[in-house]
Amino acid sequence: MRIGLSGGGATVDRAIDQAREAEQEGFTSLWYPGSMFGDPLVAMALAGRATSSIELGVAVLQTFGCHPLVQATRVASVTAAIGRGVTVALGPSHDMAVERLGYSYAHAGRHTEEYVRILAPLLRGEDVDFEGEDLSLHAGGIATAGPVSVLVAALGPRLLRVAGEVADGTVLWMTNARAIEAHVRPRIEGAAERAGRRPPRIVAGLPVAVHDDVDEARAAAAVQFEVYGRLPNYQRTLARGGLTAPADAVLVGDEDSVTRQIQALFAAGATDVWAPPFPVGRDRAGSRARTRALLRELAAGGVSAADPAGGAGGAEPEP
Repeated sequence: MRIGLSGGGATVDRAIDQAREAEQEGFTSLWYPGSMFGDPLVAMALAGRATSSIELGVAVLQTFGCHPLVQATRVASVTAAIGRGVTVALGPSHDMAVERLGYSYAHAGRHTEEYVRILAPLLRGEDVDFEGEDLSLHAGGIATAGPVSVLVAALGPRLLRVAGEVADGTVLWMTNARAIEAHVRPRIEGAAERAGRRPPRIVAGLPVAVHDDVDEARAAAAVQFEVYGRLPNYQRTLARGGLTAPADAVLVGDEDSVTRQIQALFAAGATDVWAPPFPVGRDRAGSRARTRALLRELAAGGVSAADPAGGAGGAEPEP
């Protein structure tokens, strides 16, 4: 199974050690949050110098505030530093985060689509001749030291279309198997097929805790992930899965139960599962260790879906 973790670490040394450990344990990917060390690309460059094969991805790079040409050169610099490709997921973030910077969020979906239509071909080394309503560029492609996979953090129909039509797939967050099967997979695969592109990646991101007391685990999740229940875009993706709160979406239970829940994500159409452990109970370290042990066992069990499209990777929504 293609199982990934979240990249992190309170210090630079810990972040590097974490990447080494994840690679040695057989995890396929590490996904760095957009706020990591103030710039996730820096963290990925550091981790990439200490590893050789694990996929390093950012979920997500915010589209506002950095022109796609500048973003492309930054990503290319990371590949030059580590000598291989990386994965970048793009998304518009949320209205309050964008508007405090002085940008309008009124056309976030359009802005993100134009961003992807510029950045994706640039990182494939293609010339770009694009005039949009929000963004434009007339420039040559950017050389990278390895294939760069561009994903879209897509929850809504418009960006799922873009993810299949232009990018290499999508990164999801708080999206369960039901929503993947009924909402995500038909839209993104249909868009890719119509565009004559290869089947897209669907990276399903959900927190995981292996714990015998399911009620206790969901109570812990309700506190740790409460913020997602207050954001309209996540409210919609939860509703598509028949859920009402983030605590309903997390993967919890004993080893057999969590294994079945992860298998259900792959059966629904996920190509990868991004499974950050979260702690339950007083023994936080022990809780994380039990969850990680199961994820490590599943990751060692072999690839359960297609390899990623052309590259080394909470999703942001389309309004």
